[in-house]
Amino acid sequence: MFSDAETPHLYALPCGVDFAHGLVAGLRARMQDRPPEAMARVTLYLNTNRMRRRVREAFDAGPPTLLPKLKLITDLSLDPMGPELPLPVSPLRRRLELTQLVSRLIEAQPELAPRAALYDLSDSLAGLMDEMQGEGVTPDDIAALDVTDLSGHWARSLQFLNIVNRWFGPDAAPDREARQRLAVERLVETWAETPPADPVIVAGSTGSRGATALFLQAVARQEMGAVVLPGVDFDQPQEVWERLDEALAAEDHPQFRFRNILRLLEMEAADLRRWHDAAPPSPERNRLVSLSLRPAPVTDQWRDEGPTLGDLTPATAGLTLLEAPSPRMEAETIALRMRAAVEEGRTVALVTPDRMLTRQVEGALDRWGLVADDSAGVPLPLTPPGRFLRLVAEAMGEHPQPKAILSLLKHPLCHSGRDRGPHLLRTRELELALRRAGAAYPDARLLRGWAEKTGEHDTGRMAWADWLCAALDLVPKPGTQSLIEHLDAHLKLAQCLAAGPGIEGTGGLWDEAAGRSAKLVCDRLAEHADAAGEMHTADYRSLFLGVLRKEEVRRPDDGHPQVLVRGTLEARVQGADLTILASMNEGSWPEAPPADPWLNRRMRAQAGLLLPERKIGLSAHDYQQAVAGAEVWITRSTRSSDAETVPSRWINRLTNLLSGLPDQNGPEALAAMKARGAEWLGRATALALPEHRLPAAPRPSPRPPLKARPGRLSVTAIRTLIRDPYAIYARNVLRLRPLDPLTPQPDAPLRGTTLHKVFELFLKDCIAPTDPAAKQRLLAVAERVLDEHCPWPTVRRLWIARIARISDWFLLTEAARQQAATPRWFEIDGASEMTDLGFTLTAQADRIDEGPDGLRLYDYKTGAPPSAKSQKVFEKQLLLEAAMAQRGGFAEAGAQPVAEAAYIGLSGGGKIVPAPLNEAPPEVVWGQLRDLIARWQDPERGYSSRMAVETTAAMGDYDHLARFGEWDLSTEVSPEEVG
Repeated sequence: MFSDAETPHLYALPCGVDFAHGLVAGLRARMQDRPPEAMARVTLYLNTNRMRRRVREAFDAGPPTLLPKLKLITDLSLDPMGPELPLPVSPLRRRLELTQLVSRLIEAQPELAPRAALYDLSDSLAGLMDEMQGEGVTPDDIAALDVTDLSGHWARSLQFLNIVNRWFGPDAAPDREARQRLAVERLVETWAETPPADPVIVAGSTGSRGATALFLQAVARQEMGAVVLPGVDFDQPQEVWERLDEALAAEDHPQFRFRNILRLLEMEAADLRRWHDAAPPSPERNRLVSLSLRPAPVTDQWRDEGPTLGDLTPATAGLTLLEAPSPRMEAETIALRMRAAVEEGRTVALVTPDRMLTRQVEGALDRWGLVADDSAGVPLPLTPPGRFLRLVAEAMGEHPQPKAILSLLKHPLCHSGRDRGPHLLRTRELELALRRAGAAYPDARLLRGWAEKTGEHDTGRMAWADWLCAALDLVPKPGTQSLIEHLDAHLKLAQCLAAGPGIEGTGGLWDEAAGRSAKLVCDRLAEHADAAGEMHTADYRSLFLGVLRKEEVRRPDDGHPQVLVRGTLEARVQGADLTILASMNEGSWPEAPPADPWLNRRMRAQAGLLLPERKIGLSAHDYQQAVAGAEVWITRSTRSSDAETVPSRWINRLTNLLSGLPDQNGPEALAAMKARGAEWLGRATALALPEHRLPAAPRPSPRPPLKARPGRLSVTAIRTLIRDPYAIYARNVLRLRPLDPLTPQPDAPLRGTTLHKVFELFLKDCIAPTDPAAKQRLLAVAERVLDEHCPWPTVRRLWIARIARISDWFLLTEAARQQAATPRWFEIDGASEMTDLGFTLTAQADRIDEGPDGLRLYDYKTGAPPSAKSQKVFEKQLLLEAAMAQRGGFAEAGAQPVAEAAYIGLSGGGKIVPAPLNEAPPEVVWGQLRDLIARWQDPERGYSSRMAVETTAAMGDYDHLARFGEWDLSTEVSPEEVG
């Protein structure tokens, strides 16, 4: 069946050949003279599930035949080989066991790592252990490393690495990688005595892992065995192959792994035989790419061998180079080309490691109703069940805030049992109520009170509120317990919320592919929960999210059969008419090697572990295979969201080689590649432009009729009327009110209201500011008020410290104030009318003292008090209150002269800023107000936007309504009559 029984049976297919079809064609050719049942005796080991599906499709294409036994190389780890070789331990169980051990180590030595990294450290440590077992590296090999220059870091790493020693003993249950190697070694021993009688073929693997390379060697040496390598560079000279022997220098080369296999089998590249005579789509391009990928130094080889390539126009005829200005335009152009390929009846495959770009492309394809067949699927945490379970997990161990509660209630899976319409209506009404209530942590009393108050037209509202309160009662308190207890509490809460009130079951939580995947993850976690021991709620949340991240959800039946999205590994599998290699920038393709917290590059080489360059070499091989297709696009963006990008090293090599071969039309060929890309980029840019560009909105200045204009304003609104009249129009004419924040924040308004209350209650106690106990009493009042009005413990302590810092200054100045007058009224409401103008001015004065010379008005400021100059022009609040007081606007105080008005600044060290009553006496201020109100009763006067804002950066509540941004402060106003 195979050509030579004495030399290892090592075959290959060149880059660009459809590997699955070439593999099947070669196998059919070798089996054509054998009886039909002989094909069924062949065992074919493949590298991935997708390759297995492609091989099956190639067989299904005909002619009819019995199928060989199609297996995966990784299936060896599950092959039962006798009781002395137990089945492997679940990867999840091993990680849970490591989590428990790492947790104990961090508890004993907190300086080693933060607890937030618990699961990530365990996962990384498990990955290192898998690699050690697959490569045959023992803990003794690690301990024997030369670390004389890394003693400090190594001592910390070794404390973690010592954890895994227990699983390397002869009695330890093997992990999957360990059993894979044991299974291969057992096969080698078995075949040494009893070679396989039927053909065994391994195809599609590059042998990059130690156990796989060992398996390839064993199969290739069998009389009835053969290995078929994918994407071998048959154009690479022997001297270049020989330069790939040094791993530290050559592991990032695409053909390095094949050189390693040849060396293990004591073969040279010339001994490689073609599995089938299928020719690549463009042998000229294969030679060009091969030369561009030579290991450094390459310049002399380019000069010597470049002229032998001949005219480069045929080699690049099927190549297009797209350099887009941004990732968005790259995605838009790719989507446009994919859509055109579908219309042409061709299959197009997008190959890239950049998942963000693939999501952008899929979003752009949605414009035409095209859904890509994405091999990677969607990460489980990004699916509806994954997001819902994450939201529930984030609420565990917390006192849920309005944002967390409403995020759960608005999720599509919440209340998915039935009657979701009323549920959404109640959720929206509850949100408005919570915004008005300003509750940082809604409780059952508030929720049931809302339902009772507003449920007269909704008989099911109270039952709905009871269901929500019952769900909130299921939120576990923070604490330490077993993983299964955490998981049970998590799922009980999730299922209660998903079902809805009075409904059995779990709603739609476990429905469809994503729900089934989430259920499987939870079931596996429950199955192995005993391995994790006890943990805190915060540790459970990070662990659960880490487990979710390991899963992806695919829906292969939804994708268009001609629109394929593939990872780089599948470049060797796919045989599309058009291949698009996207995001070809450094850091994306190839991806930057991740940081290794355990071993550096030199230590890995010493121990015999895989080097970081291994992944770069595999990516290079994926690129070399994919770029050899019939028609290929190479795309990149010249700029990311925040910086210039660097082209992928392989694109740099290709373009530099083409530019340096003018006699072979290299520069012209490169220009043609770029021109083809630029043409499609132009089409995508034109498609992105709107057909009809709307003119920018004018700067508004609405002129409502006089009867619609406000006849009542507060003293604080006068400032707004002067600075931003449009805000008065929106609030008082259109009656638009900005929504309060969903979750109350310890912002300036709340701080001002709270501190006002503190000083008001202190003064009402009538304790003399000179009393030795006055400061203690002030701080006691502050504690009581802040406990009631400030639900954030940290913020409470900060504000109390602020009051304590300013208390001495306040009591000192308060003694002077009380010598001049007696505090009488706090938070007192007042109103003064201008009967002839039909206008009423209202106010709420913080504090009014009464003395022998008249009234004294004070306003507390937690920020910087306005200057006297600003008060005369804009900040007229105190001046207007003085005018009202003198006219009897505060009924309880009566009409009295105003002796003083001042701001009491409570920031910093304290500051008192008097109102300029001498320069702007109450009579004058009242007259100015009359003139201002009279001008606003002119029908021709419009409420212009942002007329005198304090700073250009100041943003108002109604700037979006005024379309600020489409115009600026230099734009003339556009008056408009409104009805």
